[in-house]
Amino acid sequence: MRGRILLIEDEEKIARVLELELQHEQYETVRSSDGQSGLELALAESWDIILLDVMLPQMDGLEVLRHIRDKNCKVPVILLTARDDIKDKVIGLDLGANDYVTKPFAIEELLARIRRLLRVSKDRTGKVESYELDGLNVDCKARRVTRDNNLIELTPTEYDLLLYLLRNAGNVMTREQILSEVWGYEFAGDTNLVDVYIRYLRQKIDKGYKIKLIHTSRGVGYFIREPD
Repeated sequence: MRGRILLIEDEEKIARVLELELQHEQYETVRSSDGQSGLELALAESWDIILLDVMLPQMDGLEVLRHIRDKNCKVPVILLTARDDIKDKVIGLDLGANDYVTKPFAIEELLARIRRLLRVSKDRTGKVESYELDGLNVDCKARRVTRDNNLIELTPTEYDLLLYLLRNAGNVMTREQILSEVWGYEFAGDTNLVDVYIRYLRQKIDKGYKIKLIHTSRGVGYFIREPD
């Protein structure tokens, strides 16, 4: 098996198609059809990915996600949502979702997102254990971020964005590159989401510090660099 996936989805047709496709791709798949039982399964067992519908009976997906993160459960979560508004997407990501797909979606896109998140999870256990940049320290094993020994609380998406910039320190990364690598998108859409999260990251990493680490290459993208 390539991994264990918990599918929390109440629409029978969608759930059945996803279940068959995931099993065909050699993922062990367990399904729940409501928010309350889905939350119980999420916390009771070990999962590699959780696919979480937003509109669920008994408890909606965002509330399920809130409880999962409140319990310090760090399993990657992909939201399945019919809402295409950027604000709704940002709310889900702020609550701790790692990614989202908007219904209707192509199964190939969802599978690509799953592969990316599994790859990122494996990368976090790789050889690089920490990054340091002018007082900024990222402990990859503990997922702990500090600057001048002050703890910085990041959402999973903010952390992934920071890690991607650090891995490419000194190089300008386009919005499309960032979107593809951090969110797993295969197309040049919603690049304003990158701008939103760069702003979030700057508020936490650079605000209050004389030396700024996150920079803009006007008309191109963003980069992180140690001061000259």
